[in-house]
Amino acid sequence: MEEIKAIMRDAVITALKTVYDPEIPVNIYSLGLIYGIHIDDDYKVHIVMTLTAPNCPMAESLPVEVCEAAKRVEGVKDAEVEIVFDPPWDVDKISDEAKLDLGLL
Repeated sequence: MEEIKAIMRDAVITALKTVYDPEIPVNIYSLGLIYGIHIDDDYKVHIVMTLTAPNCPMAESLPVEVCEAAKRVEGVKDAEVEIVFDPPWDVDKISDEAKLDLGLL
């Protein structure tokens, strides 16, 4: 079961990489907005994420996009997204590859 969950987690990450922050041309995973992905024994996915700012204009729609992306992964029975602001997001959470794309390295 753990092997299946590991494969599913990789597929969820791939799906999350298709969701982009509309203000920054980088996917949310590479931006470092995803703090955790947990898959339970019933193949329900719990995603812990943050936003670039607490007053982010995408606070309503971005979590819905994230949830829908996770639900499209084969084998996922359900998904939920939890928004947290601790620790707060900052540019240090952006992957090195995304920093290169953004000209930050």
